[in-house]
Amino acid sequence: MLNPLIMKYKVLVFVLSFLTSINLFAQDQFTVQIEPLTITGAPNVHSFSWGKTSDGKWIVIGGRIDGLHQRQPFAAFQENDNNKSVYVIDAVANQTWSTSIDVLPTSLFEQLQSTNQEFVQRGNTLYSIGGYGYSATQNDHITYDKLTAIDVDGLANAVINNASIVSFFRQISNSNLAVTGGHLGLLNDVFYLCGGQYFEGRYNPQGPNNGPGFIQNYTDEIRTFEISDDGTNLSIVNYSAQNDTNNLHRRDYNMAPQIFPDGTPGFTMFSGVFQHTANLPWLNCVDITASGYAVNNAFNQYLSQYHSAKVPIYDTSNNVMHTLFFGGMSQYKLDVNNNLIQDDNVPFVKTISKVSRFSDGL
Repeated sequence: MLNPLIMKYKVLVFVLSFLTSINLFAQDQFTVQIEPLTITGAPNVHSFSWGKTSDGKWIVIGGRIDGLHQRQPFAAFQENDNNKSVYVIDAVANQTWSTSIDVLPTSLFEQLQSTNQEFVQRGNTLYSIGGYGYSATQNDHITYDKLTAIDVDGLANAVINNASIVSFFRQISNSNLAVTGGHLGLLNDVFYLCGGQYFEGRYNPQGPNNGPGFIQNYTDEIRTFEISDDGTNLSIVNYSAQNDTNNLHRRDYNMAPQIFPDGTPGFTMFSGVFQHTANLPWLNCVDITASGYAVNNAFNQYLSQYHSAKVPIYDTSNNVMHTLFFGGMSQYKLDVNNNLIQDDNVPFVKTISKVSRFSDGL
């Protein structure tokens, strides 16, 4: 049988949930049906953080409302296009509630409107790390060095009832958490901050030495730590980092939970950008477990190399780990005859692709 590790995504601009119907026909065959879902009042937002309440509602915070960022430094990642609201969405009841986060203290207000934060939920607490955006305090675009803990149920109830939201956020600073465009995983109460970058200044596709300069440093690391949280006090403990410039130099990629052939849980860092010597995606992937990481150079991921909606699905009967990818950007696509076509411009694609790891590890 299939044991889906499924997050729900919405089709259209608000990429939170694809409704999927999975039917197993054989060891590596199933169908995916996509049903467009329109939720009244749902925001047009991307690159946000999200959590789930105990009764199934979603909270959405951060990200941007302008779609694809502009390529001119003066027009890219403008503050006016930050998402400065928190949304609560009930997809079943077709309802959306929202409130501004401008009532929060400055450090919370600034970080929580940033884009590409790393986030994961533990119990009723959504932890959000880093993110990139304009800071009025610094008068510059920065990557935030913040960890924010959010009381999901408390925040959702406050938004729905038009009550104060201030008490449902706690925050600390830590320079090791100044990351954007990575991923945050949780395994056996250990947090894994994987890949990403530190970016300071205005985005400029011509590079740091032409026009407005910027600082860009890939982490090249898997950073692990525990979060000590008694409901009031937050701290980072047991921090360590594994550095690998050759293999962990990637951002804006997909990372998904995995069950490996021996039954070990973990994550896979799929593809991502950019290679050291070319503005092209990586094709290999990196597997992560509690015992370390391993680079898989025997596999090339030709499709879906940029951050997109994804669904990991584990087939318990056949010990096969499937991961589905929806859209995103890709260096390759398939034509009508299923021939692989290369496009080094790495455009947005409509591809739905599947990566399967079988019981023999291949």
